[in-house]
Amino acid sequence: MQTEVVFAGFGGQGVMMAGQILAYSAMEEGFNVVWLPSYGPEMRGGTANCIVVISDSPIASPIITHPQGAVVLNNPSLDRFGPAVKSGGVVVINDSLVNIPFERKDVIQLRIPANKIAIELGSGKAANIVTLGAYLCASGAVKMESIQKFIAKKFANKKEFVELNLKAIEAGYNFGKSVLSSNK
Repeated sequence: MQTEVVFAGFGGQGVMMAGQILAYSAMEEGFNVVWLPSYGPEMRGGTANCIVVISDSPIASPIITHPQGAVVLNNPSLDRFGPAVKSGGVVVINDSLVNIPFERKDVIQLRIPANKIAIELGSGKAANIVTLGAYLCASGAVKMESIQKFIAKKFANKKEFVELNLKAIEAGYNFGKSVLSSNK
């Protein structure tokens, strides 16, 4: 079993953090993991993406040209990574910021108003975690309990972030669940 996903957006949207949370959660479950960041030259506001590879066997290469999943937080990221996802894969789209069409019928497409949901929870900065929750629901890459445990550990010194991010991961997961179940 091997799962590959790319998280992509503008610098400052938290794509690296979402990828790290997934990667560390998978490591806690005993999987082999690669987390490979890529930053644009501008950092905040420039393009940023990371690849996460999760496997139950050794990982030959961290370079993935056709991942099984993509979580995209802006238009340029959808343009770049949406077409590369393998047939049968998962594409999670932040519908709050992505306003271009994505016409692929051979992938699971999950549009989620991540910024809107995050703002309703108390901070727009949690949109990355909302999309991670939706991806987790659609892919089953790791267990929800593993993600929740790592979030509690990661933000242990800032209790308000623990609460916000736990709500955000759950909201994204539940949104994904409602959309996917209505599409059956």
